[in-house]
Amino acid sequence: MRKLHPAVTSLAMVTLAFLYIPLLAVAVFSVNATRYGLAWRGFTLDWYVKLFHNEVILSAAWNSLVLAVVSTVIATILGTALAIGMDRFPWTKKVGTTLDLLLHLPVVVPDIIFAAALVVAFGLLRMLSSLFEPGLLNMIIGHITFQVSFVALVVRSRLVSIGRDVEEAARDLFATTPYLLRRVMLPLLIPGIVAGAMLAFTLSLDDFVISFFTAGPDSVTLPLFIFAAVRRGVTPQIHALSTLVLLATVILIIGMERFTRK
Repeated sequence: MRKLHPAVTSLAMVTLAFLYIPLLAVAVFSVNATRYGLAWRGFTLDWYVKLFHNEVILSAAWNSLVLAVVSTVIATILGTALAIGMDRFPWTKKVGTTLDLLLHLPVVVPDIIFAAALVVAFGLLRMLSSLFEPGLLNMIIGHITFQVSFVALVVRSRLVSIGRDVEEAARDLFATTPYLLRRVMLPLLIPGIVAGAMLAFTLSLDDFVISFFTAGPDSVTLPLFIFAAVRRGVTPQIHALSTLVLLATVILIIGMERFTRK
């Protein structure tokens, strides 16, 4: 096995340190007894205790959870159906290329552009109905619009790895389309669907830009709360909250990686 050049190894270590040392520092300061400054005053979990007694933070956490769960469920259903339709329907080459482009657009378009477009779209919808005032509904719709693409891409990659042989064998055994979907395709797609759903949930949980542009006064999420709190000054409670959000994200990413590997 060929060894890496020491310079490449050193660069990789510096890059990892640059990425993870700030995250480790946040976790360390979340258990630091001092309220201000960088001096270490001893280990404490008081900031986590106070965090769970803060009604504003609990409300923001509940909004984040509702937003992530609802948008993920809807996006997973739509993304799975979209992936199956794109991969198994006999589209022409030109139509297939166009659909691929449309599927990748929400992934590559900058969030700020996407959020500005949503503001315009919701402004037009408010002319038709007052339901589209800034708030949780707009946030759910906004998150679904970019989550669908990520779910569809993950599920579609699973469809490509499965191939068509099993489906053709089921057809040869006179399986109907509903039976094929329910008993053959969906069981094989479960790892991809779960991985796509976990990715969508993580993206929704951590999203700031789209949430910022579509949120209302009663729909503040954890990223929005952290942003507003940091502008007033970083406190140990913010460190504790950031650590918990990071831990939840890491757990979801590890779970997604396990399902994707399977």
